[in-house]
Amino acid sequence: MLVLLGNVWSGHNAQVVARYTLLPSIEEDVRPKLSTAQKALRVNLDEARYGTFAEIGAGQEVARWFFKVGAAAGTISKSMSAYDMTVSDAIYGHCKRYVSRERLQSMLDYEHTLNIERLSSTRGDSTSFFTFADTVSARNFAGTNECHGWMGIKYQVYPRDDDSQIILHVRMLDHENAHQQQALGVVGVNLLYAAFFLDHKPHLILESLLDSLTTARIEIDMIEFSGMAFRHVDNRVMSLKLVQLGLSGAAMFGPSGEVLQPSEVLHKRPILVQRGSFRPVTKVNIDMLQSASQQFGTELGTGVAVELMEITMHNLLMEGKVNLNDFLARVDVLAAVGKTVMISDYFEYYRLAAYLTRYTTEPIALTMGIPSLKDLFSEQYYSGLEGGILEAFGKLFTKDLRIYVYPYQDPATGEVVRVDTVEIPENLRHLYRHLVERGSIRQLESFDAGILSIFSRDVLRRIKEHDDRWHEMVPEAVAAVIRERHFFGY
Repeated sequence: MLVLLGNVWSGHNAQVVARYTLLPSIEEDVRPKLSTAQKALRVNLDEARYGTFAEIGAGQEVARWFFKVGAAAGTISKSMSAYDMTVSDAIYGHCKRYVSRERLQSMLDYEHTLNIERLSSTRGDSTSFFTFADTVSARNFAGTNECHGWMGIKYQVYPRDDDSQIILHVRMLDHENAHQQQALGVVGVNLLYAAFFLDHKPHLILESLLDSLTTARIEIDMIEFSGMAFRHVDNRVMSLKLVQLGLSGAAMFGPSGEVLQPSEVLHKRPILVQRGSFRPVTKVNIDMLQSASQQFGTELGTGVAVELMEITMHNLLMEGKVNLNDFLARVDVLAAVGKTVMISDYFEYYRLAAYLTRYTTEPIALTMGIPSLKDLFSEQYYSGLEGGILEAFGKLFTKDLRIYVYPYQDPATGEVVRVDTVEIPENLRHLYRHLVERGSIRQLESFDAGILSIFSRDVLRRIKEHDDRWHEMVPEAVAAVIRERHFFGY
């Protein structure tokens, strides 16, 4: 269905309006397929929206779209760009890094407050004020910098409403500065349009952010919704959807549910990752991470590693689709023991390693049990690579990456299987011994032998069967959360 925007001839450029006025209407979850220019014009023709654009780095590519399509006088109260650091500090206050969440927030707060102070007395009853801001590091002349940026909007959904906010972090993947600028402009328009017209459906906001773009050009690895319009939004679910939609290969959040930007957490830090289903977190999971952390720290000598509990999309989709209640239950039990969670689309370990090495040159460690180690040597997982398992391992072990292996107790025989006794396919035994001898695969020596008989599948079964012996198989904090919130069928 097509609708004609009202009041299009009221002093606006008639030629521009004639090109863009026939726009699809918004109905339920049906999202209109609009071009970037159509989105910018629709914002400009909304007489209730009025605000500031503040952009640092990569030109003023977002504001340019709104000037380009016409009728910008009805939307833009001010457009500015404080490129000079001294000038920027004088306006927004000093900060350690200029391309940072801290700087973005200070820009949003300052400019939004100014709009309300200066304009609310004359037009506050009929105007929803907004501030759009970004601070970006586009490709420099030498091509040596990290190409990324922070972007956000702080706004009123209705006149005199309490503020709402969306902020996100982007990685720009184009190889030319001009292309990065163009892509950034499109993302900015998409964000503004989505905030104004899709705020009732946050999942549609996510889906719309890369309209007219591809993930080969832009990656969004962090998004956070806050304020009045989004008071019921769970940002952990939004992080999951970022990965699920392919906007990012991974997303992270802390034990308090706060969304984390990967480069800020991982930058130049040693990293320790444990992958699992965590349905629920058991004493074995905790002992495995503690044992690996202790051994890793001893071997490093200095520096505290970032510890991540990773859940893959492959694991979350085991039943065909993501069960959000089950996902949040896993996350909440991990939060109960103070762990940082990473959701990733990197089922293959070599892809996970490639992702982590974006952010650090420090050692990286993976910790896993014997069953996962055996899976690592299953050639079926590498059939899509021309070089098969050799190519995968070449990618996995090129950096200072090591694997710490937790022992396994055979439930049938009671035998404890270790790195030196695990059965590896005969054709891969030479490769396995080589990796062990060079220290790429290492046995964890400090572990609690008394809990080796605990398996998460048994814990889950006992919970569902109301067999109270499961209490002894998980940390006390985890048991309390499961009982209190009735997780996992309790």
